[in-house]
Amino acid sequence: MNDLIDLMQWPAMVVSVLAAYLVASLSKHKRNWGFWLFLLSNVLWIVWGLHTSAWALIVLQVSLAVLNIRGY
Repeated sequence: MNDLIDLMQWPAMVVSVLAAYLVASLSKHKRNWGFWLFLLSNVLWIVWGLHTSAWALIVLQVSLAVLNIRGY
């Protein structure tokens, strides 16, 4: 199980990059998908951060999620 959580940083990174790409789209539909993918990436990063005791990363991801929700 630890190995799977260690590897979670890679899907989290891919989802984050894809979300940023979609949020920059002119299409409202794509921007909406980007919003939800950013929230998914926040969850993935938080899970990985808890596993690695990366407390600053966890605070950052919670903060970014709050800002994204506020912006929505």
